[in-house]
Amino acid sequence: MKNVVTVILILLTTTHCGSCAKILGVFSAPGRSHYFLGSALMKALAENGHDVTMISSFGEKKPPKTKGTYRDIVVTEVLENIQEMQKQQKMNMFDRENMNPFISTVFLGYMMPKILEPTLQNKEVQELIHSNETFDVVIVEQFMNDGEKALATHFKAPLIVMSTVGTNFWINTIVGNPGPLSYIPMVMVEYSVPMTFCERLTNTLLYVFAQTFFSLVVHPNQNANIKKNIPNGPDLSDVLYNASLVLMNSHPSLNQPVPYVPNMIDIGGFHVKPSKKLPQDLQEFLDNAKDGVIYFSMGSNLKSADFPPEKRDSILRAFSKLKEQVLWKWEEDVLPGQPKNVKLSKWLPQQDILAHPNVKLFITHGGFLSTTETVYYGVPILAIPIFGDQKLNARTAMNNGFGLVLPYSEITEEKLTQSIKEILNNSKYKENAKKISENFHDRQVSPMETAIYWVEYVIRHKGAPHLRVAALDLPWYQYYLVDVIGFLVLVSAVISYISYYLVRTVCKKICNKRKSKKLKKK
Repeated sequence: MKNVVTVILILLTTTHCGSCAKILGVFSAPGRSHYFLGSALMKALAENGHDVTMISSFGEKKPPKTKGTYRDIVVTEVLENIQEMQKQQKMNMFDRENMNPFISTVFLGYMMPKILEPTLQNKEVQELIHSNETFDVVIVEQFMNDGEKALATHFKAPLIVMSTVGTNFWINTIVGNPGPLSYIPMVMVEYSVPMTFCERLTNTLLYVFAQTFFSLVVHPNQNANIKKNIPNGPDLSDVLYNASLVLMNSHPSLNQPVPYVPNMIDIGGFHVKPSKKLPQDLQEFLDNAKDGVIYFSMGSNLKSADFPPEKRDSILRAFSKLKEQVLWKWEEDVLPGQPKNVKLSKWLPQQDILAHPNVKLFITHGGFLSTTETVYYGVPILAIPIFGDQKLNARTAMNNGFGLVLPYSEITEEKLTQSIKEILNNSKYKENAKKISENFHDRQVSPMETAIYWVEYVIRHKGAPHLRVAALDLPWYQYYLVDVIGFLVLVSAVISYISYYLVRTVCKKICNKRKSKKLKKK
């Protein structure tokens, strides 16, 4: 009997070791919302028995307990760089509300080296690069960091890209996915579909500008960083279009339905976990709110405490007139003029709060994580978008009937009060939120299970090259049939010219014959 047990244990151990993989995740973006998504995926992979290494700007305070291993490499230099830049430029994130999308594109290009270079030059990252360590797959977030994809080539591993904001021109370009500008807005704009002629014109010009700017400025800089920091570093052009898979933080219930090539997989909502019991003070606050609760948070990058005094006071006056309780993520110890019905906290467990039945409204900046979580729990929103994809997400929520948009520049006591009462008193917003939530949940398997399956699929199939579309091997003029169109135009021109020449010659001969006949008669 002991021998049988020993054999079983050996078989189980062998099976586990045979199925576990070494996975490198690179999520160096200095935004906590980006880190939340990356860490959720990497911890789930470790929980599934894989050995995970995570490069990020934050890291875990306590190592997660998993079946596999989880190793953090924290690149603190990235955050330091961004904070120093903000300090020098005296940046207030709320000032970016009306930033021109063309300027936003240049701003992102300026930010990229401040993320890529310190990541690759980090001491622990360099030790990893110069070690003999190998990985079965490398997962890189698609966000201002194309040069980090060279780590997959360096470690001779398949590359998986994760998009934290759904599909966009960055993603479509690297996997050969069609993205018609006629009905797919760029991520920097807030256009509804269908777009007007002027919106389609701006959308097209922005796309051309972004592609040109990236090709001539951003990518050469990234390529230089690769050569400088990775031994025998490959050219960016050799790694840019080498993604085996793209995990999309999106879903048709949230995002506009668009075409996908086979290696683009929707996993929107994968980071949402089953709700847990709230801390006692929050639980009592929510349970005892007989008229309901309004939850207010501007996310992890924007801070409510940075509201100018006139905006803050307008918000406070509007809240003070409500019968509902307000739970506000406020980053300082004191809120001047705080009404009795407002409770403050520097940190709040957002998902668990949204799960509470007494939460009637979520006032949010419209970030994609917050939008996803509010849809998951079926809570209407009032969006105050500032930058990035927030305006597009807010417009989508409004078009889908589960929210309203209040531009930051238009916040007044009257407009805020009116917007809140419209959502609370009109049942259509709650009904639409519940309907979209049902669509969001209606899947064969959970989004996290989908993500893990496809990561392991790429490992099993050595990069899954059969999912790669032929478009990636075509130069741009062949992909867009410029050569074919040019040939057809040329042939048409030649045929037209020959036809014109023949007709002209025939007509000339006929005219000459008529003239000669007239001369003979004379």
